[in-house]
Amino acid sequence: MCELLGMSANVPTDICFSFTGFLHRGGGTGPHKDGWGIAFYEAGGYRDFRDPHPSVNSPIARLICEYPIKSHIVISHIRQANVGQVRLANTHPFTREMWGRPWCYAHNGQLSDWQELPLDYYRPIGDTDSEHAFCWLMGEMRRAFPQPPEDCQAAWQLLHQLCERLRGLGVFNLLLSDGEYLYTYCSTKLAHITRRAPFGEANLSDAELSVNFAEHTTPNDVVSVVATEPLTDNEDWFCLEPGELLVWRNGEIHGCFKTKV
Repeated sequence: MCELLGMSANVPTDICFSFTGFLHRGGGTGPHKDGWGIAFYEAGGYRDFRDPHPSVNSPIARLICEYPIKSHIVISHIRQANVGQVRLANTHPFTREMWGRPWCYAHNGQLSDWQELPLDYYRPIGDTDSEHAFCWLMGEMRRAFPQPPEDCQAAWQLLHQLCERLRGLGVFNLLLSDGEYLYTYCSTKLAHITRRAPFGEANLSDAELSVNFAEHTTPNDVVSVVATEPLTDNEDWFCLEPGELLVWRNGEIHGCFKTKV
């Protein structure tokens, strides 16, 4: 399956270290050779880079590693195709507008009967189950909240319910953001780590690279990273529970929703 990488931070932060390890899984240490993409939210703006070729030897991926784009929120994806051709239109992350904001989405997993999800306002450009599910999810959110909701909790609860429905169709691990919050939903596998003072050294699992974060941060920095699999081998990562939605802002968890037993 595909793999996901996300970041939420309280200060503009580059993701070069984590992305260096992540891109090696795209055709190097992992089989995810069918494209990759990364999106950045920066000071009210948004930009992304997508490439249908393996990230491990992509010149665009090397540019990202060498050009430290500083952002509060990052979403990245490496693809192992199972539905849809290997082409740019099917390369994550996908983006749609809602409430005057660019919403970015990446999905890990495979869904059944996804063509039966009714679409209203949004339509896919490619032919993947992932993008179809994104269009359905965004359409349901927009139908329930035509305007930005005054009660964030109500919108978050609905998002969790929609993710639960998609999990009922198969494997649905999600990264989603509107530029203010990062939403992470676990169907089968997703892990996270929050780095704050006192910062220490981290070693990548997929590349020979270490960094001492104390040399690149201030005591007030908070940076959280979410990935399908832990990216470092000397830090304690925490696994989300199946059916758990976490809402992140400025590196901290602002909401947690779990499957009711």
